[in-house]
Amino acid sequence: MASARELLQQSDPAIFRALAGEEMRQAQGVEMIPSENYTYPEVLATLGSVFTNKYSEGYPGRRYYGGQEFTDTIESLARQRAKQLFGCEHANVQPLSGAPMNAAAYLALLEPGDTVMGMDLSHGGHLTHGAPVSHMGRLFRWVRYKTEPSAEGRIDFDAVRRAALEHSPRMIVCGYSSYPRDYDYGPFKEIADEVGAITLADVSHIGGLIAGGALANPFDSGFDIVTTTTHKSMRGPRGGMILCRSKFRLAIDKSVFPGLQGGPHMNQVAATAVALAKAQGPDFRQYCRQVLDNAQALARALLAGGAHLVTGGTANHMMVVDCVSSFEINGRIAEETLDRISITCNKQVIPDDPNPPLRPSGIRLGTPAATTRGMREPEMEVLARCMLEALRAHGDGARLERLNAEVQELCSAFPVPGIEA
Repeated sequence: MASARELLQQSDPAIFRALAGEEMRQAQGVEMIPSENYTYPEVLATLGSVFTNKYSEGYPGRRYYGGQEFTDTIESLARQRAKQLFGCEHANVQPLSGAPMNAAAYLALLEPGDTVMGMDLSHGGHLTHGAPVSHMGRLFRWVRYKTEPSAEGRIDFDAVRRAALEHSPRMIVCGYSSYPRDYDYGPFKEIADEVGAITLADVSHIGGLIAGGALANPFDSGFDIVTTTTHKSMRGPRGGMILCRSKFRLAIDKSVFPGLQGGPHMNQVAATAVALAKAQGPDFRQYCRQVLDNAQALARALLAGGAHLVTGGTANHMMVVDCVSSFEINGRIAEETLDRISITCNKQVIPDDPNPPLRPSGIRLGTPAATTRGMREPEMEVLARCMLEALRAHGDGARLERLNAEVQELCSAFPVPGIEA
């Protein structure tokens, strides 16, 4: 009998060619986008399983369709494992991804027009943290705090407190998509308690690093709600989780279903359970420590080579390079240049960026995916050297071709999990 891949190749050769091409692209180059990773082969297998076939509206023990014996098992396991890893009282594992995850959390606990505090998008926040172009930005009244350039990108908590006292937010959001500093939960919690606000930490980027014990847990500082995606540093499927204290359990669950979503994707829930089990082992804890070690090594090498990092370094898995001041090119040109040497990054706005979003001043780099392949500090130094040379010689096709060959040779020694050589 033909395998699933053989059937796909026969029935839809165009899609098969794209799939094969993407496998080759991932194997021959290295992903340095901090929100991307290579998932476990077991996760890939679960995503392509028969759980894809099953509708499971509701929650374990309270479904609206029959035939739920095994879906109840996998969702219960996922919730139990999430609670154990993050030390929380309740976990909802049904959100389809990060944006609906955050939307469900807001809609569970806020009313339209309520005031919420969140990080400004150009200073490291996320679209779902109140960006004006997002639906959540239009639904609630957002007060946006910023980083302080003179303090190497740290948050001015005196300014946050003054804004909170002035605007009396119903919720304060701590969470970022391009903030290479520590997530300092304590001051946020103190300010929130002073004004009677709910605390929500969006740890989508660092959820795996928290689960692996490498970074601080917001619940240890008394946070009410923690949201996280399940891919990124977790190495699970594309999805989201809402973790909370028991007092918010009913509101969160009702907001996810039936408030925002219908039937959850049970193949995704099963894959999340697999990833959460993986995160409980010593290998994952070592992986998380290595992600941070690699980030430090990469940042040191870039700084030594003359690159300007917007926070002067990194305290987590990512860094943002100001390409205008470092190389006199914008982030789009930098992204396209690194693509030509098989290093994938993303263009990135920097604080109060004078350039538009599709032609910003910076790029964003991260180490989770490279670390998954087994790369360590020496490889980070090689990648940094290749990036620096490429960005300074972005118009030199011959030099970029040579660097591309070097990067691909490096990658050939570090296979991607789940992609057959």
